[in-house]
Amino acid sequence: MTGPGPDAGPPFFDVVLTQRACRTFADTPVTDAEIDTVLRAATHAPSAENRQPWEFVVVRDPAVQTALHDIAEAAWAGGGRAFSEGRLPDELLAEVDAGYAGGGYRSAPVLVVVCADVERCLPATVASSIFPCAQNLLLAAHALGLGSALTTLGASAGPEVRAVLGLPEHVWPQVVVPLGRPARALGPPRREPVADHTHRDRYGTAWEGRR
Repeated sequence: MTGPGPDAGPPFFDVVLTQRACRTFADTPVTDAEIDTVLRAATHAPSAENRQPWEFVVVRDPAVQTALHDIAEAAWAGGGRAFSEGRLPDELLAEVDAGYAGGGYRSAPVLVVVCADVERCLPATVASSIFPCAQNLLLAAHALGLGSALTTLGASAGPEVRAVLGLPEHVWPQVVVPLGRPARALGPPRREPVADHTHRDRYGTAWEGRR
């Protein structure tokens, strides 16, 4: 078996350990070929009973994008921000606020709405199927040099999103991913040490890895 070719992209762990949310985007096009690659990776995620219930709506139309942004920003202003105040660190709150209220997400050239077809899966397994798919999408985007963010606030307004996108009743919007090239270099993701949340054999027994 031969190894990956010269155009295979960065090594797996380089992608996984550096992927983070992007909330401001450059005015640079994203090609359909890049979107195809990202979505193909998304569909190789695991899903409950291998039902593969995902449906993707790739939104380039400025009017449709504006409608989706309006829905998300109204949800943020109407309670999302107040709910996050005091729960999120100030720096993170400011970043999310810049994405919604500051219009950072509006700079993305593409929105990918990830939906679940509940005629192809049990409603109880929607999350366990769709969120691995969305994670693959985010990682693939990062591997291609694209920025992205996992947003669910707009998708939570299901009937409004359904009306904007013409979704049938059995297709539920779950995630809206803004996609594009980052407007600036992204810093490293903020993560707590693995050892702080890992236990050996029983809860409360320190993991103390690297044995």
